[in-house]
Amino acid sequence: MTDFSRRASVALLILAPFGTAFAQTAAAPPAASGRRGPNGGQIVTADGHPIELVLSGTTLTLFLNEEHGRPSPSARASGRATVQAAGQTATVTLVPAEPNRLVGTLAAPPAAGARVVFNGTMGDGHRVTARYVIE
Repeated sequence: MTDFSRRASVALLILAPFGTAFAQTAAAPPAASGRRGPNGGQIVTADGHPIELVLSGTTLTLFLNEEHGRPSPSARASGRATVQAAGQTATVTLVPAEPNRLVGTLAAPPAAGARVVFNGTMGDGHRVTARYVIE
């Protein structure tokens, strides 16, 4: 074994755990931060837009906010929520509700641990994605 290959092998052994940790961190999607919004829901900041998810029975409501936390008009906003729970996936179309909400109806209330992914367009045309895990 040459001196170069020995050094390369040692470097790989030392750096391998860091590479694995980095790959796991980079691959993990951003999810709810644990912050609560003014409506009692989970807040995720997507591309600078704080978006609050509130579930009430089978009603799913997203409160849209501008980058500085002010309500973002929802008149021209649109989107869909994908809910994954217990090996099942459901997609819900969200409709605007003034002043700053997108609302949809689920077939059944999601259980704790369910994942909700919101893909949508803000009223200003900005596309965002937010990921939540139901507590």
